[in-house]
Amino acid sequence: MLIGTAPQGAPARPAGEPGQEERVAARVAELEHKLGDPTDETNEVSYTRLLQDDEAGKISVAGERILDEAVLNADFVPRAEGGRLERIDTLVRVMRSVFRRDVALGLGYGVTSFMAGVNVWTEGDADQRARFARILLDGGKVSVAYHELAHGNDFVRNEFEARPQDDGGFLLHGEKQVINNADRAAAWVLFGRTNPAPGSRSHSVFFAERDGLDASTYRVLPRYDTVGVRGCHLTGLHFDDTPLPASALVGETGKGVELALRAFQITRSAVPGMALGATDTSLRTVVRFALGRQLYRKSVMDIPHAKATLSAAFLDLLISDSLSLAATRAVHLLPEETSVYAAATKYLVPKLLTEAMHELSIVLGARFYVREGEFGIFQKHIRDLPVLSLGHAGSAACQATIIPQLPRLARRAWFTDDPAPAGLFRLRDDLGEIPFGELTLASGRDRLSASLLAAIDELPSGSPEERVVHGIALKMMDELRQLQEAGSTLAPEDRTALASPATFALADRYTVLLAAASVIGVWQQARTAEDPFLADPAWAAAALHRLARRLGQTPPDLPAAAEARVHEEVLRRFHDRTSYDLYDTPLAG
Repeated sequence: MLIGTAPQGAPARPAGEPGQEERVAARVAELEHKLGDPTDETNEVSYTRLLQDDEAGKISVAGERILDEAVLNADFVPRAEGGRLERIDTLVRVMRSVFRRDVALGLGYGVTSFMAGVNVWTEGDADQRARFARILLDGGKVSVAYHELAHGNDFVRNEFEARPQDDGGFLLHGEKQVINNADRAAAWVLFGRTNPAPGSRSHSVFFAERDGLDASTYRVLPRYDTVGVRGCHLTGLHFDDTPLPASALVGETGKGVELALRAFQITRSAVPGMALGATDTSLRTVVRFALGRQLYRKSVMDIPHAKATLSAAFLDLLISDSLSLAATRAVHLLPEETSVYAAATKYLVPKLLTEAMHELSIVLGARFYVREGEFGIFQKHIRDLPVLSLGHAGSAACQATIIPQLPRLARRAWFTDDPAPAGLFRLRDDLGEIPFGELTLASGRDRLSASLLAAIDELPSGSPEERVVHGIALKMMDELRQLQEAGSTLAPEDRTALASPATFALADRYTVLLAAASVIGVWQQARTAEDPFLADPAWAAAALHRLARRLGQTPPDLPAAAEARVHEEVLRRFHDRTSYDLYDTPLAG
């Protein structure tokens, strides 16, 4: 066992033993130290070296070696199985150190193994969990194979077969495409059809270890060329009646769709938050450019549009991190509600980050197109980030998860639910172990939105910034009421993935409301914390102002002092070399 800690409600840890926050802070510091200053060209995982690998279509060998030495795979294995994984929000923080350097390294080294593992940690038996953990702790990789290009996110139409046999085993037949690390994985988690009948009870999940398979009956397909994440090994698998033992079945036969959707609740919550690291680097890159370049006899930073764009990108990072925080901590605190929060996070956060990158590229100007040198990492990140909006949990799939729940939330939850516990918004509070078995597909509750409504009577209104927060919170309440009216009257055909564009727009607006609730919750809990910036209403007012305008509202004017405070923090974190997320983490370079 690599680490150990008592979950919430257990006896206090022994005196002198580091707590969860101390452990994650030390782990992030360790990774930052091992990976080093990415702006130092002598560093073997510098931006310059990473760009060279990207041009060659290779994943960083040095980066993977460093992560092997740091035993990063242990961060994907639960403590009960001998690893370090104890909280989803702290895993996100650890992975930002990798993603801020290279999205391909983050995805290609281990996030795929994490995504595969969640299925086994959720429904695997003790032997499967132990075998999966041993592969990762020994430095191996595991791929997850949901994809079939012909059907995209429509899982129930997948054709890849795992035909049941009389001896209890299965025969794998067909192809899976666009699988990360399929060519170098020690095992694959496969989603396959076990019944030819239509419907959601016809598929199952399997943990197939490569060493136990007849190599003459399957092959790895050629590698795909990609625009982004060029270093990732994206290939496929072709099986021709490959025997698979009964022990490979994860959970029950026919429960594959349910298991996949439950696993998505964790991965959808976590992966977007990891990607904040890449946008953090991009903002830092453009700040460096703006401070060092002259235009019209001034530095670019003195140009009002440039200054506003940098502040806006910082606010988008804070908004994204607030929603990510609520979603990842909800896995522990509100597992029955996580489905909708996870989908909202996977939908909105990549969208906010991608839009922020586009706006930053305008400030960078022609240098945005340069693929090498001081600012070359920007164009790599802007190519890599959109990958997070694709795949088995793409934007449309996330909206399709939210839409069927809107009528139930409108009837049962909005304006009647109790608010979420304060711990949902506390950055550094301890959490209990991950309750994999308590995740549900839908619950009809939404205590995150209820927190926004409860806050309206508690928000202070002494300063101009506090009055803006309170005024926008009222507007968000009105927005939720309109959403409730629209959601409660949705026609049956508008409660499916084939819903009208107007219904998809409702899901979009709902995710913005959840982000606003998260910002307010984080600021409320931070008012008594040690971070003077998060305790200041300026950032909350500015963030909510952006969200209100995103909804087409006309929010109260933002005080100039709030804008100045946000810009001041952008510069301070750049010069202090700390992260542009909620944690203000010291960075190497």
